[in-house]
Amino acid sequence: MNEEFDVQVKQIEELLRHVAFIIKKRGRDILSDFGITNPQFNALLVLDSHPDITMGELCERLYLACSTATDLIDRMEKNGLLERRRDPEDRRVIRLRTMPKAKEVIEQVIQARRRYVKSILTKLDEKDIETLARSLQQLHSLMTEENLPSQ
Repeated sequence: MNEEFDVQVKQIEELLRHVAFIIKKRGRDILSDFGITNPQFNALLVLDSHPDITMGELCERLYLACSTATDLIDRMEKNGLLERRRDPEDRRVIRLRTMPKAKEVIEQVIQARRRYVKSILTKLDEKDIETLARSLQQLHSLMTEENLPSQ
């Protein structure tokens, strides 16, 4: 490529990093209103979409050491967000499931995040929003394809 492309790459990387930082900080602020941490929220999302998964499966999906995940799950269980259940087929296996309170928290957090994004996007015109959405979708698709395991 050329020097101009390198400048654009640098600019885009910096902007993505800064936007990610702002979103992460705002996300932490929103989560603190609900008394949960980002790792707990990520665990809730996984558990909500994969009911009855094992602790090992949760660790794999969150890229966490099982000791770290155990502490996380202990706190969430204590707060009434999830429950542990023994697998009826194999009593040695513990399965995890969200409680109704967790579903409420997930929905409220997502709504708060969307309100924040909406408050920012309302400052752009419709065409810019469409372009941004399309560009982010393309970037996401390319990055997702790149990270798929080879078969």
